[in-house]
Amino acid sequence: MVGTRVPTQRPPIQARSARLSSVSKPPESNDTITIVLADDHEVVRNGIRMVLEAEPDMEVVAEAGDGETALRYTLGHKPTVLVLDLNMPGISGLDALPRVHEASPATSVVVLTMQAEPAFARQALQSGARGYVVKQSAASELVQAVRLVVGGDTYINPSLGARLAAEPPDAGPPDDLTPRETEILGLLALGYMNPEIADQLVLSVRTVETHRANIQRKTGLTTRAELIAYALEHGLVER
Repeated sequence: MVGTRVPTQRPPIQARSARLSSVSKPPESNDTITIVLADDHEVVRNGIRMVLEAEPDMEVVAEAGDGETALRYTLGHKPTVLVLDLNMPGISGLDALPRVHEASPATSVVVLTMQAEPAFARQALQSGARGYVVKQSAASELVQAVRLVVGGDTYINPSLGARLAAEPPDAGPPDDLTPRETEILGLLALGYMNPEIADQLVLSVRTVETHRANIQRKTGLTTRAELIAYALEHGLVER
């Protein structure tokens, strides 16, 4: 697992500093690194695009605001790299990962997310991501991650990587729940009904019902009281 120390007192993902030119040194090849950028916030996408296109050999060829569009653009452009957020409307980034590899096996995926928990990073890497960067990191970290995955390496945020390495090998979401299922279970435990969860997560009610059925199948629980007790036991919600 490859990582770099994140510089202290650096701004969030925004603009590249000339001080980081050694980190951002282009690869030997003159080939352009083509990138599809998937994030549901336009302002965030604009900032990330500025960071990436400040590099002389990087080009953002398409932007997507949801998982389905990210898949369609990946299939159409076959980019070198897909920079993918985990939490997006419709198909989540984690759900999209296997389909990305099916649509474009040569595309390396760098996850860029607010999720700084080892369980999410572990599942993203197991699902095929080659890089995992948290949005609180410096701009240089995303550029470094893109360059490393293009070169065939794996990148994970250093502080998150240290936490991941300290966990037991089988640590992760309970009962193999996906992050989306874990998120929905937490909302169920807080008293939200299916339509309210669908509204909060920008999903269809049918999709929430499907996730809920998967949760019940994996955990063996059926009643709301059982799900609440389960969520409390596993620290998914606070008492």
